[in-house]
Amino acid sequence: MATKVSNPSADLPVFLSFKEVWRNRGRFLLFSLVIALITLLVLFIAALGEGLGNGNREYLAKLDAQLLVYSEKSDFLIAASRVDPALSTSIRRVPGVENAGPLGTSSVNLVSRESGQTLKISLIGAEPGRPGLPPVISGQPLRASKANEMIIDSNVAERSDIKVGDTVVVQSTQGTDTEEYRLRVIGLTDSRQYSLAPTAFVPFQTWDKVRPKSQAEVNSNNPTANVIAVRVSNPAEMEVVEARIFENIQNVETATIEKAIQNVPGYSAQQSTIQTQGVFTLFIGLLVIGGFFQIQVLQKVPQIGVLKAIGAPNPVIAAASVLQILIVTALGVAIGGLLTFLFSLSFPPTVPIVFNGQRTLLALGLLLLIGPVGGLVSIRYAVRIEPLKALGLSS
Repeated sequence: MATKVSNPSADLPVFLSFKEVWRNRGRFLLFSLVIALITLLVLFIAALGEGLGNGNREYLAKLDAQLLVYSEKSDFLIAASRVDPALSTSIRRVPGVENAGPLGTSSVNLVSRESGQTLKISLIGAEPGRPGLPPVISGQPLRASKANEMIIDSNVAERSDIKVGDTVVVQSTQGTDTEEYRLRVIGLTDSRQYSLAPTAFVPFQTWDKVRPKSQAEVNSNNPTANVIAVRVSNPAEMEVVEARIFENIQNVETATIEKAIQNVPGYSAQQSTIQTQGVFTLFIGLLVIGGFFQIQVLQKVPQIGVLKAIGAPNPVIAAASVLQILIVTALGVAIGGLLTFLFSLSFPPTVPIVFNGQRTLLALGLLLLIGPVGGLVSIRYAVRIEPLKALGLSS
């Protein structure tokens, strides 16, 4: 009975690549560690970009609204915008608007009465029942418009000993004095960072009372919001609703949530810088891998000449080189990925590192790809080697 014989041309590249890697395992392991360090750097740059981006956009990205209404000539900067909170009533009358409410943002110190620990937070004010307040995952939502109550996000809970049911102190500057206000934490929501800070939510009128004020604002009784958050009935008609708002409301400008995020101070420049660093790191990895395997090929020109002299075709030589590059690159990426995971376990919550699954997989895929791409020059050189010249037999 005949037996099936495996194809030698298919097995030979595997044998050659594994045999050489094993015989020179020390050298190849050291190079895999170099690739691991490049992997570590690329993954942390990607995680840093995601963490910094999240810290700036997270609250806006999760906002239960599709439009923000700013004061005219505010350049779509929330902190620079000043609108009358009563404007939300007029906006709610615009056809296509489902709900609208004022939003106020400020930065204050939150002090735990239990430990005296101080935490810098973003304080956001919104009217109960209107866009702007997040759903709670434990405790109760805000219901009263003037209550001295607060919802904290998970970042506040992670960075302090504050929990639902505690009474905290909010410190803010009123004119030239620092005032303290006692508020009770009644709820906890998921991560809602704003301006790279953990976030707490209070009723709008409470926010207007405790927010930092200039001397002129201390003596004023007129509340001021930063923007109006607008939820539209049909998101597909957003442009129509924007046009109607301009027709009915004077001295305002509108922006979608995406546009509002892009106009967060420093957000676009920050993300561009991080992405540029990532691209340059990958490019450096490409050059390093290409240079290493080019040297490898130069060192084994006689061996390749012998293989060709005994009949090994160019596809076999090329396949062995590609497989060798893939083995070393995959080992380095695996080690780098493991080191990244171990290091990430030691980072405190204050470090803005977020490993996004999609970004991480993309980075790992690119790192695996740059191995063969970086080795193209060495592969091309290997298949062009002339056996007689390699063995020194040509005249």
